[in-house]
Amino acid sequence: MRANIAGLRGVPLGEVLTRLGAARDTRDKARWKTPRGAISVTGMRFYNWHASAGGGGAIDLVMHLEGVDFRGAVAWLHDAFGHLVAASPSSDGPFSPPICDERMLARVVHYLEDERAIPHDVLVPLIDARSVYADARGNAVFLHVDRDGRPVGAELRGTTHVQWRGMARGSRKAAGYFAVGPGEADEIVLCESAIDAISCSALRPGARAISAAGACPNPAWLGDVLAAGRRVLCGFDADDAGENAARIMIARHPPIVRLRPATHDWNDDLKARRAALASQ
Repeated sequence: MRANIAGLRGVPLGEVLTRLGAARDTRDKARWKTPRGAISVTGMRFYNWHASAGGGGAIDLVMHLEGVDFRGAVAWLHDAFGHLVAASPSSDGPFSPPICDERMLARVVHYLEDERAIPHDVLVPLIDARSVYADARGNAVFLHVDRDGRPVGAELRGTTHVQWRGMARGSRKAAGYFAVGPGEADEIVLCESAIDAISCSALRPGARAISAAGACPNPAWLGDVLAAGRRVLCGFDADDAGENAARIMIARHPPIVRLRPATHDWNDDLKARRAALASQ
């Protein structure tokens, strides 16, 4: 198996817990209910209060919950998420985007519009521009491009009952980003994911929203964004990881202003708006 150990270790812990059948506590989003007891997650760290044990990274988490050794945990992660993790870092040569599969587009549209509350009129231009499309597995693909519009990576979202996220094989996060909204907007909002960026754009149609594909406090392309002279807002999630990353980002780049979602993230805000409108 030519698994990228670092990549597998970095699979988001929430995605691993979901795949293992754990349930998120409705009152505390950092807390998960598992057969081995309640587990608290902060970024890539976890702690099992029942077992008085914890660790860091997806491999440690699988070892803890499944009772397997390092090799067994790597094998499990490779089977579950290996298609999202490059076998080795690839910075040489152009990125090859996942192949578009029109047969799966209806599933992706259903997921984004019905489950994620993305308005049809916001989604259609992105699909027409091939910024958002479906791959052969039925994943939603969100294309990252560089300053010249060349594809450099892609965020993937699973659209089945087991919903996960990751980066396409060979993606170069430092080389570009996913963006939605007016290209010459006076306001730029930095978000943690493509779905959050689209949701933010739907809520703030005059803004341009950018996905950093994670709560990254100093992405390599941030200098180009700041150089444009526009108002830049850090719209990371309203949780510990988002707040910490925003604090570091603003300390390094004082012109950036914090903009918190009203709930946990922009997609939760968008779904809350849809629910409020439906109840009227």
